[in-house]
Formats: sequence, structure tokens, C-alpha cells
Amino acid sequence: MYLGVDEAGKGPALGPMVAAAVIADPASLPADVDDSKRVAPARREELAAALRDDPAVAVGVARVEPAEIDRADTDMNTLTVRGQARAVRAALAGLPAGVAEPVRAVADAGDTSEERFAERLARFVAEGGEADAAAGADRVPPVDVTAAHGADEDDPVVGAASVVAKVERDAAMAEIDAAYPDYDDLGSGYPSDPATRAFLAAYVGDNGTLPDCARASWATCEDALAAAEQSALDEF
Repeated sequence: MYLGVDEAGKGPALGPMVAAAVIADPASLPADVDDSKRVAPARREELAAALRDDPAVAVGVARVEPAEIDRADTDMNTLTVRGQARAVRAALAGLPAGVAEPVRAVADAGDTSEERFAERLARFVAEGGEADAAAGADRVPPVDVTAAHGADEDDPVVGAASVVAKVERDAAMAEIDAAYPDYDDLGSGYPSDPATRAFLAAYVGDNGTLPDCARASWATCEDALAAAEQSALDEF
């Protein structure tokens, strides 16, 4: 058994980024576990539910919300490491019996340098574990991290984490969509999605500001504000 970790929702203009970590024996996973982009939505839901229900599997999830993403003192590489580290610690809290320490961890690299990403992830997990221990939480075991680009496609445990992260991200977007009943479908939240762009334009046009679910630092959101301001000037 070892740990796999991945994230979903790094690039959207709306909603959180979600990281997930799974501790499992790859031989026990369903044969069709894969990178979430290559698994049909309905099957992703089934796989994520099965992973959570399996007593021999530990699952941890963490969300990085738009307010954190928009902070000027961070960047997406650091946020990806931070989100994955939180998910890893959450999974380690439910570590199945018999897993050797340090726990082997495989991450989908969120940096151009796989080695740098692995080093930072191990350090963030350790630092967060120390903070948890100081606050009275249970000890977090040490991890031995390797990171690789495309690990969600090549490693079944990372693929399982990819599926869980995507299902959690989709659930978050469904909750956000329900919070704006006066508007049409928000879409996927990605800048290339016409539904997402239409929602932002309509919301800013009606309210003069971005919705709370928006990543205000994203160019798509800045463009929506600029277009509304220009429209107001033209009307004036």
C-alpha cells in the first residue's frame, strides 16, 4: 500500500481547487481507475464512492478556495503543493494498519521540476504535521515523496486520487451553481467555457462586482469587470 495524490480545478476562473490523496494497494483497485479526464462522469462517481466505502482505503480531501488563490503573496505552484499537502495529511490521519513508515507517496507533479515539487510537498506535509501535533492533533507519519508529470495516467493510486478530486470539484461547482438561482448554468468554471463567461458578464452587469465564487485575479474575471465598466461609461 502507498499514497497517491493529485488535484483538480487548477485552471478554472470559478470555484475551488480540490486536492485528494488516496492510500491503497493498487492491486485492489478497480481495473478502470485512471486519470479522471479519461473516466466517464457517472463512472467517476461510482469509483469515488467505492473508494470512500472501502475500509482498506484511506481518502483525504482538501479545498483551496478562491480567496486563498487570489492572495498576492502566493502562486499556483505553491497553492498546488499546499492543497496536496493538506489532502495527504487528511489521508494519513486514517492510515490503514500495517503501512510501513515513511509512507511512500506518489504525486502528480504540479511544477516543471518533478524533484522540486516532491521536495516541497514532503516539506509542507512535515511542517503541517508538526503544526497539527502542536495543536494536539494526532501524529502525522513521515512521507517519502516522488513526483512525476502524468502520474495520474501512469499510476493507479494517483489515478484514484485524480478521480476523487474531480468528483469533489464537480460537487463544489454544483453547490456554487445552486447558490445563484437567478442565473443560467455557470458551466464548468473554466475560462474557455461560454456558459462561465456568460455568467460572469451577467453577474457583473447586474451587481457591479464579481461573485464570491470567482477568482478575482484571473484574467477572465478582470475582463468581465473591465467590460462592465466600459459599458457603463458608454451608457453615460
